[in-house]
Amino acid sequence: MNLSYKICSIEDLDVLVKISLTTFVSAFEKLNNPDDFKLHLNKAFSISKIKSELLNKNSFFYFVFSDNMLAGYFKLNQKEAQTEPLGDKALELERIYVTDDFQKQGIGAKILQEVIEMAKQKHMDYLWLGVWEHNTAAMRFYERNGFEKFGTHAFYIGTDKQIEWLMKLDLV
Repeated sequence: MNLSYKICSIEDLDVLVKISLTTFVSAFEKLNNPDDFKLHLNKAFSISKIKSELLNKNSFFYFVFSDNMLAGYFKLNQKEAQTEPLGDKALELERIYVTDDFQKQGIGAKILQEVIEMAKQKHMDYLWLGVWEHNTAAMRFYERNGFEKFGTHAFYIGTDKQIEWLMKLDLV
């Protein structure tokens, strides 16, 4: 399996919205209240919302291809685009998703290694992310890759207040 990465541009908006919705629904729809989930999808994954994130000079979306087939995507935030104000030497991995067709192939781990290299190339002190407190598989994945919990924050799915673990990987 050969992975390649492409930074997204405004021309990729429609595909980015589609893969964002598809992967998020697949991962979390069955675990949430349907009404709250629909509210969240309409807010977080609307064309206008993703377009504004895509145009933010401190947010970066990347498509991930496996042998030229779209297998997933990830989103990085730096500086004031971060969902928590953690400074200029921190890089946030806000989203990392692999499509259903490419699950269980080690792609998530390879994407994470690419993101770690990107953070190092940007001379970041650490890479951080948020993981839903009930997503124990993801927590174990990040812990196996050297991340440690350093706090929590609230995350809303519609009106449902959920808690995310904040996890970071020191790079210095």
